[in-house]
Amino acid sequence: MSNRPVEVHKVAIESVTDASGLARLIDEGVFAADDVLAVVGKTEGNGGVNDYTRILADRAFREVLMERGKRSEDEVKQVPLVWSGGTDGVISPHATVFAHAPEGRYEPTDEPRVVVGVTMSDVINPEDVGRPAMVKTVAAGVREAMASVGITDPADVHYVQTKTPLLTLDTITDAKKRGHDVVTEDTLKSMDISNSTTALGIAVALGEIDEPTAEQIHADLSLYSSVASCSSGVELDRAQIVVVGNARGVGGRFQAGHDVMKDALDSDGIWRAIRSAGLDLPERPHTSDLGDKLVNVFLKCEADPSGRVRDRRNIMLDDSDVHWHRQIKATVGGVTAAVTGDPAVFVSVAAVHQGPSGGGITAAIVDHGA
Repeated sequence: MSNRPVEVHKVAIESVTDASGLARLIDEGVFAADDVLAVVGKTEGNGGVNDYTRILADRAFREVLMERGKRSEDEVKQVPLVWSGGTDGVISPHATVFAHAPEGRYEPTDEPRVVVGVTMSDVINPEDVGRPAMVKTVAAGVREAMASVGITDPADVHYVQTKTPLLTLDTITDAKKRGHDVVTEDTLKSMDISNSTTALGIAVALGEIDEPTAEQIHADLSLYSSVASCSSGVELDRAQIVVVGNARGVGGRFQAGHDVMKDALDSDGIWRAIRSAGLDLPERPHTSDLGDKLVNVFLKCEADPSGRVRDRRNIMLDDSDVHWHRQIKATVGGVTAAVTGDPAVFVSVAAVHQGPSGGGITAAIVDHGA
């Protein structure tokens, strides 16, 4: 079990392979390379199955950890680097780095302060994507990550970021060769399904729902987690799990909170998450009230399956020119940046079972200072 104080810092990504922000934090002594726990970031590709900007960013950040640290290549490979592709609209490429603070920097306090549990799940076979076996595998991984930092109360968990495998032609073919079928042969749809199945695993681990049936996965929209932010890609065969919660007696400057956006325009949901992270705000807050306290916000979004927002019709789900993934991401990214005043916000699409249907989860991390 680890209960060291945690540093949380956001860095810009100025080109596809730019990891200079991470290198600078290490060189300035904010934290050591070997103390990096996880990175959660946005890259500038298409956000689809063949978005290789995720792989390029992954390689660049891992090279910095190798060059400036003492961990072996295999150990560095185990550090969860969760990349969400697609910076549509004003969303700016960036990364949020979670790392243990140097020993002795912070004294233990009774204030709730961020702790981060990370784990890699067991292998998720292609035939298990979108099915109860994947729910069980993810739930076990979440429980392991919580236990690693001594979190026993699910109420202390405010954000669970995952990266899981989606289906590709190669993995579909592999499953068939071994005598298995897959939940879908549409590789882009498998991204949504991988995310939603993972979210149900998180919800089960945190006691938000009972274990779902196969028929409920990616179908029963009344089932969701309020803290799950799930991303998927081609670069792994298991779930990378990052559990962000608060604990007392640890110390540090950072506090996490969460809430949900009820729909794509629910900016109040973002403000509620920031308040949940312990920041005092006026009744009708403004961006100027944040100062430099807000480290970042993390959101999931989804085009409402009704085709309406605030009872007004939209055509995102009927648009054959621009996929709705890109439209809703740009919309919620703009709403979020208008709240924070900073376009470097983590907004990810494919949010089935991650917050209420048509909305999504929103988590916030606040820097309360020394």
